[in-house]
Amino acid sequence: MKFTPTALAGAWLIEPEPLRDERGFFARCYCEGEFLRRGLNCRWVQWSISHNVRAATLRGLHRQVAPHEETKLVRCTTGSAWDVLLDLRPESDTHLQTTGVLISAANRVMVYIPPGIAHGFLTLEDNTELLYHISEFYHPESARGYRWDDPAFNITWPIQPRVISPKDAGYPDYRADGPRQQS
Repeated sequence: MKFTPTALAGAWLIEPEPLRDERGFFARCYCEGEFLRRGLNCRWVQWSISHNVRAATLRGLHRQVAPHEETKLVRCTTGSAWDVLLDLRPESDTHLQTTGVLISAANRVMVYIPPGIAHGFLTLEDNTELLYHISEFYHPESARGYRWDDPAFNITWPIQPRVISPKDAGYPDYRADGPRQQS
């Protein structure tokens, strides 16, 4: 497995290193030892799937705050998506910075998202599906959301979103005095 740090401290891109032969290939997608050597979370209490019927569907930006902060490990199993991370950790050197990466069924890249970083994605193909491994159970009272087009974040998306839930589209502008709660 190949671990590449992103521009946001603690967030990683993880790629399989396939062993190929005439049958195809075999590759590890997860190894607890590899994660532990890098000080990464290895506790996954929930797996979730996000299936998206149409290209240009935007979901996010979401996270859970203390005491139910979560780490996520996200992989695209069908189709492709532009995956975005937003650093909301006040003590971080990259506070309010973002990074984006193409994840797809073809490239098999996974994104490791530590607590304090909000996550969102924009599908680039119809019938795109993402698989989430999540370290904490969902707690609605800890759920927070941030608008995808908030000028405070200046996120560059590769295409214009066409499908957004009213909740995701309706978050107010970001204010440094506190995160927004999902309703």
